[in-house]
Amino acid sequence: MSSGEQVAKYDVAIIGAGFAGLYALHKFRDDLGLSTRIIEAGTGPGGTWYWNRYPGARVDIPSMQYSYQFDDALQQEWDWREKYAPQGEILDYVDHVVDRFDLAKDIQYNSRVRACQYDDYTGLWTLTLESGEKLVARYCIMATGCLSAANKPRFEGDDSFRGEVYHTGQWPHDGVDFEGKTVGIIGTGSSAVQAIPVIAGECKHLTVFQRTPNFSAPAYNEPLDPEYAKAVKADYKAFRQRGQESLVAWDIDMNEKEYAEMSPEEIHACLEERWKMGGLFFYGTLADLLTNQQANDVVSDFVREKIRSKVDDPGIADLLTPKTMIGCKRICADTNYFETYNRDNVTLVDISEQPISRITPNGLEVGDESWEFDVLIYATGFDAMTGSLERIDIRGRRGLTLKEKWNAGPRTLLGLQTAGFPNMFVIANAGSPSVLTNMITGIEQHIEWVADAVRYLQQSGLNTMEANLEAEDDWVDHTNEVASETLLLGCNSWYLGANIPGKPRVFMPYLGYPDYKQQCNEIAAEGYKGFTLSSTGA
Repeated sequence: MSSGEQVAKYDVAIIGAGFAGLYALHKFRDDLGLSTRIIEAGTGPGGTWYWNRYPGARVDIPSMQYSYQFDDALQQEWDWREKYAPQGEILDYVDHVVDRFDLAKDIQYNSRVRACQYDDYTGLWTLTLESGEKLVARYCIMATGCLSAANKPRFEGDDSFRGEVYHTGQWPHDGVDFEGKTVGIIGTGSSAVQAIPVIAGECKHLTVFQRTPNFSAPAYNEPLDPEYAKAVKADYKAFRQRGQESLVAWDIDMNEKEYAEMSPEEIHACLEERWKMGGLFFYGTLADLLTNQQANDVVSDFVREKIRSKVDDPGIADLLTPKTMIGCKRICADTNYFETYNRDNVTLVDISEQPISRITPNGLEVGDESWEFDVLIYATGFDAMTGSLERIDIRGRRGLTLKEKWNAGPRTLLGLQTAGFPNMFVIANAGSPSVLTNMITGIEQHIEWVADAVRYLQQSGLNTMEANLEAEDDWVDHTNEVASETLLLGCNSWYLGANIPGKPRVFMPYLGYPDYKQQCNEIAAEGYKGFTLSSTGA
């Protein structure tokens, strides 16, 4: 940086204007009085909900829980229209939050961060944008999201297709017209489970290429009952508290009994009741669902039979029935997903043993067979957790890159900092509950903990906070130990990075929101034990 170059300076720089970035801006600017700036690649706020506009996109946690709880007036004034809010309604909510807290004036849109460089002498971070613009900040908040780096696998000839090409995680803002068109879609993860029924109803023919089937339960989405909403708002505090005490940070109405404490008849009745509740409520079937193989087998077999009962063709039903255990991948919440395969204009192609050979100008090939389409859709998910960070050239002390630091897998303390990168705080990422929880609840806890830490630094006459390597190692070991006590390591999933070729196989999220929150509070109460607090630069 030349001495004559004009560079904007802030106390706090935030990368990303999703739910984490927006709350961080409000917290640091309005509560701590710090100069704060959000840098956002999109042309508007919303994070994952800004980019994921594919047909059928909606949240899989009930709307009245998938929302901010830091401001009761906000909770009371906002009225959700659906039980599970669709993407557009979530963006309406985000826009309302931005307007209500006057956030837009401190958000810089259409600006992608290319690099973040820490200066050992000044203790400041320099952010370089793709435009070449630079800004400097004391604290750098990485609110880049867990599921924001789209994964588009490479195939031979994948640039040769002459038709329309889309990725569910980078969907056109003005939508896609499928009328009269033949469509191919690669992938059957959560995005595809939502998109496939809608696209099938609009296109001439849809061909689905599936590698691994997923467990899914009906969402039973419907207009939100005004009386239910009124009852929740009358005692929102208690409603939220039940979520705070839940393993997954939302009120899942957990069955506290384990497999051995119930008769087969009681278990079956519980499963039927949970199926009627639908969606992710199915995680609450048995208290030991994720720790007891017998319990998991019973629940998995129940859902397999439900899937088979929805599909007319036994061969197709078998292909759609997961062979893995339930819960080691995120359960999907669907609307007529399996029933869609009963349509005459839908074809399912199994690519588990014979993968896609190449993309052609008119479609694709699997072995000796070929298909032709007007539209090709990649529903291939994300480079989860770490992808959005590793796509930025992040350099900490002595020029150490984050990619080098995380070469064997992500290493953090509380999922919030990584040693060698002072004053860089990572929100809802590896080493924290993140994707195993209600994301917004976890995000709020993260932002509030980091803001309290920065306030503590100010009150102590300090300005630098960095995770200790030894404490970081202990936390990584603890995170792995918690995961090893469950069944979550029992299949390849994006929790492990298994969907990205060459990515280290490390279980990234931390299981158990209440325990995690308690440990965060204890570390803060002990003067941020495990972190080095100091004063750096001017």
